[in-house]
Amino acid sequence: MTLFLQIFGGGCYLVNKILFAAAETQPLKVKRELLIWGWAIYVIGVPAWVIILAQQDNWIAVSVQAGVVPSMLFGLYNVYHRVVNPSRRVGRLVSAFTYTVLTLGLGYSIWQRHGINALTQVLEMGVMVGFLIGSFLMAKRSLAGWWCFMLMNVSMASLMVVQHKPILAGQQVASLAFVVLGYVMAARNAAAAKAESGLGG
Repeated sequence: MTLFLQIFGGGCYLVNKILFAAAETQPLKVKRELLIWGWAIYVIGVPAWVIILAQQDNWIAVSVQAGVVPSMLFGLYNVYHRVVNPSRRVGRLVSAFTYTVLTLGLGYSIWQRHGINALTQVLEMGVMVGFLIGSFLMAKRSLAGWWCFMLMNVSMASLMVVQHKPILAGQQVASLAFVVLGYVMAARNAAAAKAESGLGG
């Protein structure tokens, strides 16, 4: 069962990153479809990640997985409905939920382990910062989200190595490659759009 969860959860996450990276090279219509599938597939894989992490008492990382769902749904909604300027009110609600869940997960981990005194907790905090902030920034179409995802991938890969989950560790390394590729392409597109806008002005 654990092996299935690793393959399923890791597979959904990897496909999410592949689609996000591929979307940066496609025309607007195709890009939109790829982003919709990317957001949706990750949400489908969240339960598997929650179960795996809970089995290892990785409560900070569990809270990350639970807390990021509204951000993912927010991003999915914005892309599906072609929202150019995401709702600030909804954005604030998503942030409030995210930080509440984050606080609960972090607090429970500190209470359970009597402080931050384990390497796994430090790695989980790297996942927490990278994943939550990265997902929110990606929902707002900010390039900084890619950098946060890089931090998350490195932290999660290290956590999976420490906890003897080679399949998920390998998946995180593969995901990191696609995140870097996605960032490079997104940065090029943003630079080209800025240059074109400057010429037009």
